[in-house]
Amino acid sequence: MNYIIRPCEEKDLPDLVKLCKAHADYEKSEYSVDGKEQGLREGIFGDPKRLHVWIVEVDGKPEGFTSFTFDFSTWEASSFLYMDCLYLNEICRGKGIGTEIMNRIREVAKEKKCVNIQWQTPEFNAMAIRFYVGLGSVGKQKMRFFMEP
Repeated sequence: MNYIIRPCEEKDLPDLVKLCKAHADYEKSEYSVDGKEQGLREGIFGDPKRLHVWIVEVDGKPEGFTSFTFDFSTWEASSFLYMDCLYLNEICRGKGIGTEIMNRIREVAKEKKCVNIQWQTPEFNAMAIRFYVGLGSVGKQKMRFFMEP
């Protein structure tokens, strides 16, 4: 399989929204595409840049993505990298692409002197949990809350 992992470009935004929808469906979550392309454009390409996105391109077609931000931990008194999403269409799974993405994310976190990398996945996503544990990561039980402003 020929693939590349590259930074998201503006031309990728329609495909990125489709991948976000596929990711939401995979995680059994609701997702409306309304306004997402513009919001992603502002987050990824605006000033300041608020979101970093890499596209996984297979034979010229976007088939996956990862996104991350940098945040600050009060407890650690240091920056950390927060991986918001890592999603690969089924044809990309089990091919080492996820491992390559995680290795690259580790390198970015080291370069930025982050204290750690954080992310979450649903409890039912056993395949992802096995993948992350296999990389040496440690899961912590917490409940995530949402509230409208």
